[in-house]
Amino acid sequence: MRQRILIIQGHPDASARHLCHVLADAYAEGAQSTGHEVRRIEVAALDFPLLRSQKDWESAALPPALQPAQDDIRWCSHLIMVFPLWLGDMPALLKGFLEQVARPGFAFRYKEGDLALTEKGLTGRSARVVVTMGMPALVYRWVFRAHSVKSLERNILGFVGIAPVHETLVGGIGHLGDEGVRQWQTKLRRLGAAGH
Repeated sequence: MRQRILIIQGHPDASARHLCHVLADAYAEGAQSTGHEVRRIEVAALDFPLLRSQKDWESAALPPALQPAQDDIRWCSHLIMVFPLWLGDMPALLKGFLEQVARPGFAFRYKEGDLALTEKGLTGRSARVVVTMGMPALVYRWVFRAHSVKSLERNILGFVGIAPVHETLVGGIGHLGDEGVRQWQTKLRRLGAAGH
């Protein structure tokens, strides 16, 4: 099945290319090679403020730089998020981006008369989360229980209706070497070609 794929590259450093960029490129190449439509968002290239209050989150205007991001999320059938693990979680810039775009009225709606219950606004989309990290992926998964990825899957993506969510954990990046990077590029190209 042909997918409309949105790749959100969440490495916050726009001054250099990192493994996240390389993996996002490989996924895009694979997807385009089999006819999937691909759009991309480079979070580090966007100019937006961080939210500082619930009132702003619920009722302030979306920053103009992020309207195309919401449009792309609405457009896609499959979402790819690529980011490095920093201090056990996604980088703050990516979290700030998600807080801005996943607003009430877009990502979910409060049920009429009940602010405790919501209707998911982004159903019909699947996702893959690709996370790079210095520690071995098995250590992150079994010792740390992949807590931040599970939180993203459950408390953000699942909350707004995106399912299923799959994960690709790329560990030990300091020791990959050129051959290890090529192997991960091959894996990401295959996933992209399959639209998964």
